[in-house]
Amino acid sequence: MPKIYDGELSKIFDIAGKKAVVFGGAGGFGKAIAEGYAANGADVLILSRREDALKAAVEDIKKVAADGVQVKYYACDAGVEEQVIAARDFAVSEEGIGGCDILVNSQGINRKMFSWEIDTEFWKSMLNTNVTSLMYTCRHFGNWMKENNTEDGVKYDEKDFTHGQPSPCQGYGKIINIGSVRGIRIVGNGGMGNVAYNTTKGAVEMLTKAFAADLRPNIQVNCIGPTITYTPMMVGLLPPDENVRNGIAAALPAQRIGYEVDVVGPAIFFGSAASDMVTATTIYPDGGLVATS
Repeated sequence: MPKIYDGELSKIFDIAGKKAVVFGGAGGFGKAIAEGYAANGADVLILSRREDALKAAVEDIKKVAADGVQVKYYACDAGVEEQVIAARDFAVSEEGIGGCDILVNSQGINRKMFSWEIDTEFWKSMLNTNVTSLMYTCRHFGNWMKENNTEDGVKYDEKDFTHGQPSPCQGYGKIINIGSVRGIRIVGNGGMGNVAYNTTKGAVEMLTKAFAADLRPNIQVNCIGPTITYTPMMVGLLPPDENVRNGIAAALPAQRIGYEVDVVGPAIFFGSAASDMVTATTIYPDGGLVATS
């Protein structure tokens, strides 16, 4: 049966005790979300390819974590299916964080390439990292949630599954994909070399909707689509002066660009019971860009 929240309204946004797996958690949006989750009482496992970056991020996250919260890491290339399966098995083990209630996909790469100069091999790499890796994580973590996060303890056998039919499992969970305003809105003035990036983020929008339909009814799959944001990747590309940076977005209602913290609120909402009736949806922390341009 589909779940309906019947707890205390004062705790509808509560994520304390939840177990969150954050791909791309060593920096940028992923690290900011991991910090927000840990500060609010959720155990966190961050994943990325670089172990040195993961170790440094874990120390930063621990500084803001609530008492008793576990913060761990696992080095993994999300674009390799076998490594995603191994990451899932570690995450749900006692050595990991003992389960998965929330999956966040913030992994991604980008390179500006106009159509006449597209690097085909890098195009393939972007598709693998920005799209295919999300399919791997949503598939393997999402179906683990369906099969294991059951309040009644009911387990299914392979004989209960019919080829070509949805999974009969009723487990619950939350999946949050990091997309972009570029998933639904291209850039004017020649596109600014975003052919590949726009394509992958548009795919994330539809992948989110498709998994929401597939993993129903108790796993909500949603997307966060930020605008241009001052992440470590953008240092050196955006002006160092905050007022000058915000001037780029002076025409927007918010009159500023995005900052990492702007994705944390939506991520907590999507990870909590407050979003139990919200699925296949994207929230745009974009300062009004999509609506006004």
